[in-house]
Amino acid sequence: MTDVQAAIAAERRDLAALLAGLTPEQWQTPSLCAGWPVRAVAAHLSMAFRYSMPRVVLSILRARGDFHRASDRLARRDAAAMDTGRLVAALSDNAEHPWTPPGGGPGEALRHDVIHGLDMTLPLGLDRKVPPDRLMLAMPADLTAKSITFFGADLDGVRFAADDLEWSAGTGDLVSGSAQDILLAVTGRRLPAGRLSGAAAARFTGS
Repeated sequence: MTDVQAAIAAERRDLAALLAGLTPEQWQTPSLCAGWPVRAVAAHLSMAFRYSMPRVVLSILRARGDFHRASDRLARRDAAAMDTGRLVAALSDNAEHPWTPPGGGPGEALRHDVIHGLDMTLPLGLDRKVPPDRLMLAMPADLTAKSITFFGADLDGVRFAADDLEWSAGTGDLVSGSAQDILLAVTGRRLPAGRLSGAAAARFTGS
C-alpha cells in the first residue's frame, strides 16, 4: 500500500512539472481523450480533489445519470475557467491526496493518473517513459476486472504481453508492445500505427 501511495504522489508531481513547462499551444493540443485538449485532461486529473462527493453526484444527476457526460462538462468548464498555473497547482498541491475511484483502491488511482498522463504526452510527441516500477503497479492483473471493462474496449480473444516488463494478461491472439502503450490499448485508446505488434494489433491501432 505504501509503495502504491508513494507512486501516486510521484506520478502527480512528475505530471505537474511536465505541465508547467508546456507552451500555450501545447496546452491546446488534442489529447487521446476524444474532444479534450491537454488542458481539459489536466482539469480532469484534479477534479476529485476540487469537488466534494455531493457536488459530483449533483453534476451526475444534472447529466441525467451519465457519469461520462458530467465529467466532460466539468473538465471543459474548468479548463476554460482555470489558468495554467492553477491547473498545475491543483495537481502538485494534491500529490498525496488519498482519492480513489468509486469502488476502487490506490492501484486504480495510480492507473487513472498514469493513463491520463499518457493521454497528454503521446499526442504532444513527448517521449515520456513512466518509471518501470511505477508502471508495473499500474498494470492490470485481470483484463475482465470492472476497472478495465469500464472503458469498453473489446479485449476478447487477445493476449497482451509487454516487451519491456514481465507482464502479460488475457488469452488468444498476441498483441505486444511497451507496457504503457498496452495500458492505453486495454483502456480503449487507439494508438498510432506501429506502436503495437502481433496478430491482433490492428484492432488497437490506426484510424
